[in-house]
Amino acid sequence: MKFAFIASEKAHFPIAFMCRKLAVSRSGYYASLRRPMSTRAKQDRVLVPLMHEEFNKHPRGCGARMLVGALRHHNRRVSRRRVSRLMKQERLQARLKRRCFRRSVAWHHAERSAPNVLARAFAPGTPNRVWASDITFLPTRNGWAFLAVVLDIGSRRVVGWSVAPTMEQGLTLKALEMAVFERRPPRGLVHHSDRGAQYTAAGYQTLLDRLGFFSSMSRKGDCWDNAVVESFFSTLKRELPIDTLPHDWRDVERAVFEYVAAHYNTTRRHSALGYLSPAEYEFVAA
Repeated sequence: MKFAFIASEKAHFPIAFMCRKLAVSRSGYYASLRRPMSTRAKQDRVLVPLMHEEFNKHPRGCGARMLVGALRHHNRRVSRRRVSRLMKQERLQARLKRRCFRRSVAWHHAERSAPNVLARAFAPGTPNRVWASDITFLPTRNGWAFLAVVLDIGSRRVVGWSVAPTMEQGLTLKALEMAVFERRPPRGLVHHSDRGAQYTAAGYQTLLDRLGFFSSMSRKGDCWDNAVVESFFSTLKRELPIDTLPHDWRDVERAVFEYVAAHYNTTRRHSALGYLSPAEYEFVAA
């Protein structure tokens, strides 16, 4: 590494000066120039462009774990430690944001809630068997933007979503209607959510009954019962390509559309899916 540094900086500093400061001999440096490249160094030269290619697919970059999984699809099985070393060498550092503050939704009366049919069975499987829904909040310069999503547990794909300036019933209904229109799921699908008022409301439950869906709800106050959607919200808030506070909810709507359609569903790899994107996983499953 010292000899490589000297070779890269010799146009700016005298070789003798750098050898003295780095406590290496000049003869050793010149000998390294005649020495053939090691097998490991040759492998690194192949890995680096692949790492840059995968890193640049993410709006804000990604970490070593994601790159290790992506390299497997290029038939390159490398350790996380090696990838971390090359990332540091190439100055590949993810520009992730801190998660936004998440407020809790209001609980509705218990008689309209449903049992927890899903029971944390979050393993990927056949698409259009289990959907999970939830609501989160993103700050703007003109108040909160409210985001409702419907996520297919089987493939981790966001199948429906909606953004609005208020958390009215139409927010969740629009997300569900988008999911149904896009996917045309069969009757008998399990729809999981928390016990928020938007999901226990008569209008939402009536639509689920008309579609032939089975309703499942988390236990009161237990966010782990809907962990897959919570994980998606965490990822979205860290990776959403917005560098400044959005002006209003419409700016958030545009950013969410670009993130979900152009990145999350189509190119973002998931460790739970064997480092495939949701679209790739569904293609393989089909």
